[in-house]
Amino acid sequence: MPFPTSVIVVDNNSTDRTAEIVLNWPRSPVPVRLVQCAIPGKGAAVRAGLLGTSAPFVGFCDADMATDLDAIDVALGLLLSGERVVIGSRAHLGSHVENRHSKVRELGAFGFRTLAGALVHGVSDTQCGFKFFDGVLARESAARLRTPGFAFDVELLARCVERGSTVREIPVRWRDMPGSRFSPARHTFGIVLELGRIWLRLHTRPRPAAAHPAWEPPLDPVGYP
Repeated sequence: MPFPTSVIVVDNNSTDRTAEIVLNWPRSPVPVRLVQCAIPGKGAAVRAGLLGTSAPFVGFCDADMATDLDAIDVALGLLLSGERVVIGSRAHLGSHVENRHSKVRELGAFGFRTLAGALVHGVSDTQCGFKFFDGVLARESAARLRTPGFAFDVELLARCVERGSTVREIPVRWRDMPGSRFSPARHTFGIVLELGRIWLRLHTRPRPAAAHPAWEPPLDPVGYP
């Protein structure tokens, strides 16, 4: 990169040697830093990472490198030209996708895209793990993020749109990597429930403050509103 960059690794309450490896990472031109997040869930981990930086541009990708990192050049180029949200899309006509999912999982993905499309209009793939943002917008949107699980991308993008930003989708090279923890049988009901909660958060106006307002705990100890 032609400008300073750094990598943040979020230790999402892991039971392996993630924290130890990061803390002992050798000095290099690209600093690697650890952020701890005790709240379980991918959404909670990404939120902690986004709020843990003050960089002008920030983004995240899946640790299994399912999305080819060549897309970073395109994403940052668009952000430098004025775009505020740039995401990889496996549905883009220019994308190259190697998919080994089962028919059941493909059917579930179709249903999810249909429901997500009702929350983030015009975005064809909310779940590709490759998203880059204007830093200020990312932190403002992440501060209001309340979805800790798999559907967090939908709320995060919806929060960006809520602030007047458009979502720019770019083609990617993507391949299905073994070892995914997602299971249609175990996670489908929870994801549908998460999408329903996201809809309520986005479409329910805040009530006037009561004498004893209900308290919603934050996703992490930072305590952003």
